[in-house]
Amino acid sequence: MLLALDIGNTNVTLGVFQDEAIKATWRMATDARRMADEYALIVANLLPLKGISPQAITDIAICSVVPPLTSVFEEVARSFFRVTPLVVGGGVKTGVRILYDPPRDVGADRVVDAAAAFRLYGGPVIIVDFGTATVFDAVTREGDYLGGAIAPGLNVAAESLFLSTSQLRRVELQRPKLAIGRNTIASMQSGLVFGHIDLVRGMVKRFKQELGEDSKVVATGGLAAFIAQEAGLFDAVNPDLTLIGLKIVYQINSS
Repeated sequence: MLLALDIGNTNVTLGVFQDEAIKATWRMATDARRMADEYALIVANLLPLKGISPQAITDIAICSVVPPLTSVFEEVARSFFRVTPLVVGGGVKTGVRILYDPPRDVGADRVVDAAAAFRLYGGPVIIVDFGTATVFDAVTREGDYLGGAIAPGLNVAAESLFLSTSQLRRVELQRPKLAIGRNTIASMQSGLVFGHIDLVRGMVKRFKQELGEDSKVVATGGLAAFIAQEAGLFDAVNPDLTLIGLKIVYQINSS
């Protein structure tokens, strides 16, 4: 079985593949202070909850945007699973040509998302990843990764409002009834939710103008389903896109 690890700024997402299918997934909070032994213990306890023996893990693929944790999980792979992991980075074949300038600056998760989206949906394709940041990526018809755009994520924007003001409070991220809020909570929800949806709509429109009006639009990330309900512009919502991309990249490099 292949264990795929997506190490993000907010969450670490794990997925186990049996052949081509995802057998199980988990999410845990990112904590750069944890040691390899601590993460190994967490993973060892998570796997049996879905009926997976740690001894069944024979391969590991990692993408990370948290450099201090990259080496931590490499140690977990080698010490606990006795596996040398594939870490997505320079020199790793991905199935897409990186035209970012310079190529090493693009996040590993963005490259993996692009590889998965191009393999699954073809090109041109626009990926919108709703994580700590809301990230837009563009892949051409030929499979070239061009780059994209990075905006504050919805949770980051909400927390920033709370921390940067004296009278605004934390609010639940849910759709308000009207754009014109009649109280502070509704006003914040309108600005955050409707504002973010219109940000996404506007960026996708601009991307299509540059990439092609026939571009498919794929959403992923923790808030993808929530935004998709309101935005009405995605051809697919795939919460496991990054994990699938890790599997694809692993297969490319092990063949």
